Amino acid sequence: MANIKSAKKRVLVTERNTERNVAFKTSIKTAIKKVLIIAQQEDKSELNKALSKAYQLCDKAVSKGIIHKNTAARKKSRLTKAVNKLTSK
Repeated sequence: MANIKSAKKRVLVTERNTERNVAFKTSIKTAIKKVLIIAQQEDKSELNKALSKAYQLCDKAVSKGIIHKNTAARKKSRLTKAVNKLTSK
């Protein structure tokens, strides 16, 4: 543990930010799983809402610096491919 006061503060801030980032990443994963479940049920309006929400969360994470823009693009691309595969059956 650090002895300098500012270093102690940085440790606390880092812990708080890490907790927030983990929670945000978890919400993205949950939204993606929800989209895949809805895609199997073939409810178009609900699917569009859920897909839009997942995209929104990815874009928001990029703007907040939680994930890299290429990571968000990859997640959205893979999600779209999976949805298209499930809905085409």
